Formats: sequence, C-alpha cells, structure tokens
Amino acid sequence: MTTTADPTTTRLTARGAKTRERIVTAAADLMYIRGIGATTLDDVLAASGVSKSQLYRHFAGKDEVVRAVVDLMGERVIERERNALNHVSTIAGLRRWRDALVQNNALRHGAYGCALGSFASEVADQDDVARRALLALFAEWQELLAGVLRRLQDTGTLPPEAPVDQLATGLMGALQGGYMLAQTARDVTPMATSIDMALTYIESLTTG
Repeated sequence: MTTTADPTTTRLTARGAKTRERIVTAAADLMYIRGIGATTLDDVLAASGVSKSQLYRHFAGKDEVVRAVVDLMGERVIERERNALNHVSTIAGLRRWRDALVQNNALRHGAYGCALGSFASEVADQDDVARRALLALFAEWQELLAGVLRRLQDTGTLPPEAPVDQLATGLMGALQGGYMLAQTARDVTPMATSIDMALTYIESLTTG
C-alpha cells in the first residue's frame, strides 16, 4: 500500500511514536465523523491531549495530518476487506460480504459513509499527495474484488470470458455510490439496493 507518511517517522523514539499515534488516531476519529474541512488542528489537540509543540514536532501542518489519517484509515479499511474477501470464492460469499457492510453501516444509519470515499471527496482537488494515496487504496480494494471474481472463474462459476476487471470496477462503483446515497438519506436501503444490482448482474453471468 502506498503511504503518505514522512519517512522520518520510522526513526521516532517509542515515546514519540506513541504521541504521533495518539494525534493521528484522534484526528482520524474526528475527520471521519465531522469531515476534514470541519476539523481544525485545535480540535485535534483537544481530542488527543497533546500540546501544540508536540503536534508540530511531528507534522508541519494540517495537510500532513490529513495524509497520516488517510494512511491510517486506509490500513483499517484494506485490512478489513482483505480479511473479508481473501477466502471468498462463491456468489453466496459475496452476498455475505455485502450483508456485513450494509449491517455495519446501518449501525450509524449510514451517516458517515465510507471513510475513503468521504476523504476522497474532500481532498481530491486540494491535496494531490493524499489523492494519489487514496487512488492506490481504491485500486487495492478493487483488486481484492477482482480476486474473488477470478476465483469464481477458477471454479467454473463465471465463464472465462467474463470481464473480471470491469465487473470489479462496477461493483466498487456501486458500493461507493451506495455509501454516498445512504449517507445523504441517513438510510442504508439505497446502499443495499446499489450493491444488490451489481451482484445480480454478476450472478446473471454465472454458468450454473
């Protein structure tokens, strides 16, 4: 996974690393709920309990904090999706993956959407470093979906000519669009419908 963190962070002392982690974790929680634009460095200071001098020892400004947050949230999302998708090789498994995402988002009535999608909408035109990091994360997530579809081909469920990469793109688009619709409606029904439409199309291509 592409990271945006300053390489000097690898030389932090244990205490410094814990301070930096506290800052990034607090910023991630705030930015996910409030949004990047609505979260100030003063908010991060208050939530993390560190001093301004400590924050600026690790970050030159808000842009660097945002990039570190993108890295952290990206690690969380990709690890979750890797665990969920790496062993899926059936349509039923894909539907269980869909159910878990929808049910998890329903706990918040869809209010916050996908962390990566929400961040992308805020930083795409503001910070090219963060945008490229998010692009790499989406590509990694999409490749996990493509891996499932290739396994469906390997088992004969999908025909060899099925356009796996395009199908993975469509499924990712349905997922991210569904997150946005659910966030706007404060209701996960549009999210469930969007993913279901994509999965129904994939299922229509199956040979069984």
